[in-house]
Amino acid sequence: MVTYRSPREWEIMREAGRVVALTLQAVADVVEPGVSLAELDAVAARSIKELGARPSFLGYQPSWAPSPYPGTVCLSVNDVVVHGVPTGRVLKAGDLLSIDCGAIVGGYHGDAAISVGVGGVDPAGQRLMDVTKGCLEAAIQAARVGGRMGDIAHAVESMARGAGYGVLDGAGGHGIGTAMHEPPAVPNVGRAGRGMRLREGLTIAIEPMIHEGGEDETRLLADGWSMATADGSRAAHFEHSVAITADGPVVLTLP
Repeated sequence: MVTYRSPREWEIMREAGRVVALTLQAVADVVEPGVSLAELDAVAARSIKELGARPSFLGYQPSWAPSPYPGTVCLSVNDVVVHGVPTGRVLKAGDLLSIDCGAIVGGYHGDAAISVGVGGVDPAGQRLMDVTKGCLEAAIQAARVGGRMGDIAHAVESMARGAGYGVLDGAGGHGIGTAMHEPPAVPNVGRAGRGMRLREGLTIAIEPMIHEGGEDETRLLADGWSMATADGSRAAHFEHSVAITADGPVVLTLP
């Protein structure tokens, strides 16, 4: 069942979102060639703790997962789209890294993601990140009272495909509040004017996941968590938690 949140709840979620935003920046600040994913995860854990919050991801186990998630953040490199596990893998110059973070404050979650280049990235990788971020911005603007969920999906899909990119099958956002993943699903593929009506108080995580390749399928890696592009193409991921209000969309995951 979809839950609609009050302005008071938005404020608590905004604090959780502030923790997420500051933690994403803390991790991005130390990304460089030679740093391991495990080291970045330790930075995230320290940041969330120092800011008085708890991580949303650590120990999380949805029905499809083989075991509880072992890290504080998801760190996805190159062809890994989402849910990348923070292992001892060492980053190399030119890698494209997506950082996905969730935090809990007062029983409410914040969830956001960014993508960054490691020691700089080639022009094609930079364009992929720029377009994916643009998809997120367009989708946020479509999240308005009286609109439809398909308006959000169409904003993502039309911009991504217009730029020549793929949009992964079944990948998208979700409702968010007292649980990290709540109804409704927030797809990245859809038709404008279709889907559930957007009402004031809906709080959702909008997260375009865009890739360079021609196939829109994913493959699950051996760790049981990491979702990678089927064709090995690079992907980018940007995300914000957003409240739909009478005055327009309000981003809850800003510093």
